[in-house]
Amino acid sequence: MKLKIGLPKGSLQETTFKLFKNAGYSIKLLERSYVPAIDDPELEGLVIRAQEMARYVEDGILDMGITGYDWVLEQDAKVVELVRLKYGKVGFRGVKWVVAVPNDSTIKTVEDLKDKKIATELVGYTKRFLKKRGIDATVEFSWGATEAKVPELADAIVELTETGSTMRANNLRVIETVLESTTRIIANKKAWKDPDKKAKIEQISLLLKGALTAENMVLLKFTIRSRSAAAPFPSRIR
Repeated sequence: MKLKIGLPKGSLQETTFKLFKNAGYSIKLLERSYVPAIDDPELEGLVIRAQEMARYVEDGILDMGITGYDWVLEQDAKVVELVRLKYGKVGFRGVKWVVAVPNDSTIKTVEDLKDKKIATELVGYTKRFLKKRGIDATVEFSWGATEAKVPELADAIVELTETGSTMRANNLRVIETVLESTTRIIANKKAWKDPDKKAKIEQISLLLKGALTAENMVLLKFTIRSRSAAAPFPSRIR
């Protein structure tokens, strides 16, 4: 049995590989290669963009994958959502998609975006978000450098942020959070019904979750001298 697993390329790649290492897996990827070497004969990996992961898992090209919950929602993918792994491109934390405008913009709230132009990579979800709020605006796909699109090419942007430093550096002001996202383990529905594949998916998920939990734990070691003992004895607290 071979389980096909998708690993995210780009911003999540380094943190994901580190997490797998902490979980006991060795993953090696040669430069310009998309097929990693994994020290588990039951795993067959493929490194692809997180934005595309959910679609390939839904279609069965991959049995499982690791991607952001935001991209699952963007593609409206029908997959099995398993473990939440709270980490992003700069460390072990979640991310936010926010609506941002220039600091000197007259736009103060999302409602002020009516008849305005918005640039974002998260087109589908942004359109649905605005529709629920009853806001009629133009949403255009941004191929990158979204922060630079305002004010000349767009009135506002919907962009990903973790620390807010990029927004501040580009003199942008956040007016609302559209979506909070974490990294997720997702599985193909057919693979999830296969007993062998399900067991392997659950094993990987458990190991990764444990490795991530360990990142937030601190080991303290100290020595306590007993009044009735001549020598101290060590004690550990986790």
